[in-house]
Amino acid sequence: MTTTLILGRILAPRAGAYPREAADAFDYHERGAVAVADGRILAVGDADALGRDHPGADRRDHGGHLILPGFVDAHLHYPQTGMIASWGKRLIDWLNDYTFPEEARLADPVVARAAADTTLDLHLANGTTSSCSFCTIHAHSANAWFEAAAARGMAVWGGRTCMDRNAPDMLRDDPRSAHDESAALIARWHGTGRATYAITPRFSPTSSPAQLEALGALWKANPTCAMQTHLSEQTDEVEWVAELFPDSRDYLDTYERVGLIGPGALFGHSIHLTARERDRLAESGSGVVHCPTSNTFIGSGLFDMGLARRMPVALGSDTGGGSSFSMLRTMAAAYEIGQLRGHALHPSHLLWLATAGGGTALRAADRVGTLDPGSDADLVILDLASTPAIAQRSARADDLWEAVFPTIMMGDDRAVAAVYVGGEPVRHDPRV
Repeated sequence: MTTTLILGRILAPRAGAYPREAADAFDYHERGAVAVADGRILAVGDADALGRDHPGADRRDHGGHLILPGFVDAHLHYPQTGMIASWGKRLIDWLNDYTFPEEARLADPVVARAAADTTLDLHLANGTTSSCSFCTIHAHSANAWFEAAAARGMAVWGGRTCMDRNAPDMLRDDPRSAHDESAALIARWHGTGRATYAITPRFSPTSSPAQLEALGALWKANPTCAMQTHLSEQTDEVEWVAELFPDSRDYLDTYERVGLIGPGALFGHSIHLTARERDRLAESGSGVVHCPTSNTFIGSGLFDMGLARRMPVALGSDTGGGSSFSMLRTMAAAYEIGQLRGHALHPSHLLWLATAGGGTALRAADRVGTLDPGSDADLVILDLASTPAIAQRSARADDLWEAVFPTIMMGDDRAVAAVYVGGEPVRHDPRV
């Protein structure tokens, strides 16, 4: 077993719930190291001490660059990569004019695999090493996602999107095929390598009560799977759900009454929640995913980060509704939305959400978004002086967080000096 020491300035997230105080989010080692072997982290700590513990280890020294767990993108649509940054629509128009035609293209397996490859390569270029994606209604689109991730050694979540109404004929299924094809994909992929299956009703407007019930039964039979969907993204969507489900107490109840709620459930957006919905999400242990670039780009509303005090909250790019593949840009947008709500998120909280927050919501806090011993050795190495504008501001910083914040607010893929997946470099720091 060959051990590698990856050296630099280390920020290691602390496990557990969302940290109440900024100082409680990370442990910091000014001259630290991550010891890695066989794709897993052995230890994190002082570089000299770990050097003595592993005298024959290979060394990769990133100098003053910052070492973090690889970023976790907890909500995206890889089939929409080709239509990212399409102009000017509300949610329902967006689906009809952009999303559904683009997803129909993935009826061709070659197109699906190309989209998966492109998305994951863009993720790695931006320091994202784990992600959770909606696929399309085509079973081979889920195969393409998991195959592309396996080829890169990446930990991903994903699932065939289920829709049996309010969608074009070519993208509709029925309750039986949604259940059976999803079950076959679970049998093939769930727990294979680093793949985790996510049962995936797109959202209540495109699933009949019968389909939601079938998917609830499927999750009950496969409780270690994740479940991903959308909740309360826009006000007109909430009104539409009330019309389609007149017997439901609220939007969340359309999922709750069929068992699609609880630990491992990921509700994207969750902006316009009632008090009852907030209480039930918290009581059930469900997670929500804040998608700030999407919420501003499509004009959905301002997420309440106060939810993080009550339930798991992760960050998601929501590409292609979101306007960036970068989790740095996603963090910056989360900060801006927080400012509009009178809640200035500290840099440590932003980085925690993009790492440990994602791992926690995905029920994988021991594997991704962490540097704890035994976890997967997925790392991002950040250059805190990647552009002249960032460098001049960072140089004037009085402490670590003041040095980090300009990269969060102005950084892009140029700030990603290196990326490791399973302990192997997939984006190389030229200085190493």
